[in-house]
Amino acid sequence: MAVKKITKRWIFNSFGIILVLVIAIVIGVSLSVKSYYYNGVRQYILSRADSVSAKLVEYSQDSSTSFLSQVRRLVEEFEYKTQMELMAVADKDTILITSSGFEPTGGIEMPDYEAALYAQDGVGEYVGFIGNEKVMAISCLSRVVGEDLSAMRYVVSLTKVDEQIVFAIFLATLLGMCIIFFVIFSSSYFVNSIVNPISEMSETTRQIAQGDFAVRLEVTTDDEIGELCQSINNMAEELSLSEQIKNDFISSVSHELRTPLTAIRGWGETLMQEPAPDPETLRKGMHVIINETERLSSMVEELLDFSRLQGGRLKLEMERMDAVAELSDAVLMFTERARQENKTLTYEEPEFFAPVTGDHNRLRQVFVNILDNALKYSDPGDSVTVTTQLSEGQFVVCVSDTGVGISSEDLPKIKTKFFKGKTTRRGSGIGLAVADEIIAMHGGSLELSSQKDVGTTVRITLPLAK
Repeated sequence: MAVKKITKRWIFNSFGIILVLVIAIVIGVSLSVKSYYYNGVRQYILSRADSVSAKLVEYSQDSSTSFLSQVRRLVEEFEYKTQMELMAVADKDTILITSSGFEPTGGIEMPDYEAALYAQDGVGEYVGFIGNEKVMAISCLSRVVGEDLSAMRYVVSLTKVDEQIVFAIFLATLLGMCIIFFVIFSSSYFVNSIVNPISEMSETTRQIAQGDFAVRLEVTTDDEIGELCQSINNMAEELSLSEQIKNDFISSVSHELRTPLTAIRGWGETLMQEPAPDPETLRKGMHVIINETERLSSMVEELLDFSRLQGGRLKLEMERMDAVAELSDAVLMFTERARQENKTLTYEEPEFFAPVTGDHNRLRQVFVNILDNALKYSDPGDSVTVTTQLSEGQFVVCVSDTGVGISSEDLPKIKTKFFKGKTTRRGSGIGLAVADEIIAMHGGSLELSSQKDVGTTVRITLPLAK
């Protein structure tokens, strides 16, 4: 459908305009050629007429010879009678003599003579047919007064002139047709160079829309079409990667949800058994159920936040606040956990304030997420260090750990939504992506640097309130 539409647009727009222009040029050239040739014939006649008029004036001043006899001799001996016929006209119904040698007859229509009678310059012209022959006739009124001669009439056949005009028009038409054929050939190549790739793109994008992300377009040119093909290939690559990440995310989340649910269900069934378990078992079971419920709740909150971010529904309640206070509260929440897991959490609360404009709940969520990841991906005996500083109107927080680190292969994609690195540690893979979005909404940045089996450093930068 798209191919047909492009071809139709080309035919009705570009080719149609070119065709109209070529036709207009051919018609213009034809009219110009005709005008040129006819003007040439007209000037040729008028130049002869001026010479004849001068002789008539000369004859009128010669009293030794009869004026009409001299006119007769002039007409009979007219030197251009092979190119044109000269007639001496007495009135509209009477021709005195002609250069053709035939006796003049009455009743000849002479529209040029009648036109000359009313013309200011005394010259009348007629282009038309006399019998079956097309001619140009020009009548020039005599400047001699008191004689029976009224006008001299010149008649030229236009047959050969029209043949030359037809030949010139034929050449112009042939040239126009050559131009049209050249335009059709070159434009067809150009249109096909666009239509064929678009057809392939349409089929490829249809396959991509149906879930076939392995299909690729062949990039054969380095123009805009080639760039578009490359963009579609890149899109397919990104969609394939996103699909793989999404599937891994679903698998990971399913596993993460199944583990606490299994624990909750198992301890629930244990606590429901008869006889009732002893108080220590009951306390231990309730502790596991509460912890696993909190973990489920945290995962659900992450999923809800991610959904809000995707739909643009995450709203921040911005107010002036002290970012140091929120960071200190977050560190305090993990102090006991670090001690229980035999990990060192180092943090010296700064003496300065860090006034920022932000949502304190969301910023605390970011700090909690970063600290949770630092402890989660550290082993017993590792350390987590939190440092802060004010730098060029920015509040900078660095959270460094000596944990498992991130491979160079996974590091560029670690903030991608749904991405979860190759690790056995628990996690949904969207907490860091959500944290990065929240910091970006505050006008700041979240950057990671890491080395496998060495550790990871997360650097959070927030602009200070003015």
